[in-house]
Amino acid sequence: MKVLVFLEQRDGKYRSICKEALTIAKQLGASVAGVAVGAGLESHDELSKFGLQTIFKAEGDAAKQYNVLTYADAVADAAKSWGADCIIGGATPMGKDVLPRVAAKLGSAIASDVTAVQAQNGSVVATKPLFAGKLLGTIELSGDAPKVLSVRPNSVPVEEGAAGSVEVHSVELKPADARLKLVEMVKSDSEKADLTEASVIISGGRSLASEENFKILEDCAEVLGATVGASRAAVDAGYAPHSMQVGQTGKTVNPNLYIACGISGAIQHLAGMRTSKYIVAINKDENAPIFKIADYGIVADLFEVVPALQKKLQELTG
Repeated sequence: MKVLVFLEQRDGKYRSICKEALTIAKQLGASVAGVAVGAGLESHDELSKFGLQTIFKAEGDAAKQYNVLTYADAVADAAKSWGADCIIGGATPMGKDVLPRVAAKLGSAIASDVTAVQAQNGSVVATKPLFAGKLLGTIELSGDAPKVLSVRPNSVPVEEGAAGSVEVHSVELKPADARLKLVEMVKSDSEKADLTEASVIISGGRSLASEENFKILEDCAEVLGATVGASRAAVDAGYAPHSMQVGQTGKTVNPNLYIACGISGAIQHLAGMRTSKYIVAINKDENAPIFKIADYGIVADLFEVVPALQKKLQELTG
């Protein structure tokens, strides 16, 4: 099986989800290639440790600014050129934008937000969470067209090996489609990992009572090396921007550790974080629904617990 991995990048640097997608591709017992679209792409040598054998580079001025139509064309062209049986990328904002368009161009079936993949008798079988993570569903993709998959970040332990040589091919970039014009790109000032890729997240709810009080979480996040999130209630109240929202109408996250501070645990919030490996809940209400899915619960005032947690972590880390 020939698997093509969409190598997502920002400012020329490959995202961590690339390593997970390459690990899955390698587990399929496959010939593994990648396709990278952008300008000023960094060296791909590091990715060879995760199974990259061939890379298709669509590099040039036409890809200097993100345009989903340009990216989708380049990925589809690389898949056709290489004869890919399967295309894998991340279930990230960019992956969710690009991969469905690639599937449409190729007449392919697509499974999104998957957490495991295996090959069976020429078909690809994927596992994904359903009903806000309450169930795991199995999806079989068959047919002659390349199967398209997007992988939920932080769901696959990466497998690193020795670096190897990578065969390089070029993909011709088509002119930017006039139907879509990028007007402005607004970048976050934060240097923290994006919520969808963060391995540790500390989130706050409406109980924080103000935008200023989110600094309590930010200070603790600095010590933890975490990214700060928020519930919809906190966002709707104006305490945090929508880019921080975790939940059904925000971002779906899958960190190793999720700390929920003053979040009751409405089903809409749980839909975005219940698959986290470990969940810690801090809430004064002992009957809050969040405690039903938490691995560890603290019934106390977050304004007392979070600073105490930060102080203890500082002591432990020096």
